[in-house]
Amino acid sequence: MARPRRPPPPPLETNDVRLSAAGAAAWAVALVVLLLIGLPEDERWWLWVCVTGMAIGLFGIVYIPRLQRSRTALIASHQRTTAQTDDPDQGRPGSEQPARRETDQADRGDQGTA
Repeated sequence: MARPRRPPPPPLETNDVRLSAAGAAAWAVALVVLLLIGLPEDERWWLWVCVTGMAIGLFGIVYIPRLQRSRTALIASHQRTTAQTDDPDQGRPGSEQPARRETDQADRGDQGTA
């Protein structure tokens, strides 16, 4: 008989901005090393690889906080909409009930006497 599976562990929380900054710094170090050792003319494309890696890392530093804020806002919005337990149709278009008028009975009475 097979043993029951254990539940998977929760995902690790990482500092993605720090990781992106470390990557950009590593590419910057690689660029400096390549500039110091000097490359033959046909191998200079490696310099552009380093510049591109640095650019992607800097983009990550700017973009990741924005992405995390939008995900947090989306999760909060989803939790607000699922927390509505009184009326499952609440918030759907066309689910609004018309307001009752106090004069409905009076209107019916007027129609019968006319």
